[in-house]
Amino acid sequence: METIDYLEDRIKRTLERIPAEDRDRLVDLILSSNRIFIFGAGRSGLVGQMFAVRLVQLGLQVYFVGDMTTPIIAKGDLAILISNTGKTMSVTKTARIARRIGSHVVCVTSNKKCDLAKASDTCIVIDPMEDGKSAEFAPLGTIFEDTVLMLFDCMVPILMKRKGTTEEDMRSRHAIWV
Repeated sequence: METIDYLEDRIKRTLERIPAEDRDRLVDLILSSNRIFIFGAGRSGLVGQMFAVRLVQLGLQVYFVGDMTTPIIAKGDLAILISNTGKTMSVTKTARIARRIGSHVVCVTSNKKCDLAKASDTCIVIDPMEDGKSAEFAPLGTIFEDTVLMLFDCMVPILMKRKGTTEEDMRSRHAIWV
């Protein structure tokens, strides 16, 4: 199927352009932070929520910004903020607040010169390399969102190994106790 081939190729090529140092830095930050706060709006937020679930299953203390039970972020915490354009006002404002408080702010965006990147300590750039076919096969940021999801999913085994966590350990923290 043409769409599957297109998405697979674009996501793989986009992932390959992310420096290993950026992924390794994010792993180090996740493992060394007191608590982790994740936020994004729309589909970027959904990708962030999926990553948050995996981090909880790894035994980390994770919150999704905007949930009613999310505490205030503090010094020593990590904020992972996701926005394709880096212009989403709620995400950029969250970065400014978290950084002012003394948290480390990591943004994941396609635009290294955006407001969100300027408000962050660390910026991971996901450059989907527009090719003119996106509107046909992957409209409205699909390549960005799918690549971020794959980046996060590829980090889970690395985090598991570094923490000494098994799949059985993760299963014991699964929401429906399977």
